[in-house]
Amino acid sequence: MPEIIRRTIKSFILRQGRLTHGQQRALDEQWPVFGIDYQATPLNFNQLFGNDNPVVLEIGFGNGESLLQMAAESPELNFIGIEVHRPGVGHLLHLIQEQGIKNLRVMNHDAIDILKNQIPAHSLSRVQLYFPDPWHKKKHNKRRIVQTSFLDTLQQLLHDQGQIHFATDWEHYAEHMMRTLETHPAFSNNAGENNFSPKPDYRPVTKFERRGQKLGHGVWDLLFTVNAQ
Repeated sequence: MPEIIRRTIKSFILRQGRLTHGQQRALDEQWPVFGIDYQATPLNFNQLFGNDNPVVLEIGFGNGESLLQMAAESPELNFIGIEVHRPGVGHLLHLIQEQGIKNLRVMNHDAIDILKNQIPAHSLSRVQLYFPDPWHKKKHNKRRIVQTSFLDTLQQLLHDQGQIHFATDWEHYAEHMMRTLETHPAFSNNAGENNFSPKPDYRPVTKFERRGQKLGHGVWDLLFTVNAQ
């Protein structure tokens, strides 16, 4: 019988826009320094950053400007950003080189593969997911990255008292995130049961977010902590 190949449901659609000359040059010149190639083996963060500072992982950093600001303002932390769209990766690499940021590394691959195969167990202090695709049509809800299985994976990668920080400007997705997190036994809500959190000072307000606020869109932040074992 022929082998049955089961297609993994993706939480993103890979729309690769045209790279600018500057983005391509940054990829060519800065990827060997700040990029992390995908391999199905765990990373050694101490070797990667040259220190043992806590590691923050962001999934889907877009153009990378807010992630760069966080890294610049928190030199006591190490940051890893994951983004599947190469123009955003190139833009962030250009900014890293331009501003001389040392505590930030970049990955260009499916986050689920990276989480399952490349991040060591109990090695992360925080996982950030800001404004992911809400997949707002009911038939597409299964594509949302925030599912119980996703939280199961994060539980294994965060150390005790490690934190999850999600943010979205889609109210229905915020409610879905809240339900999924509140019913997971491994996490506790920093703001109290079923409460959204105020935006922490470390999360910059993005251009996208400001535009939405001008249009009257709300923004919901969720901060949860891994329960002590």
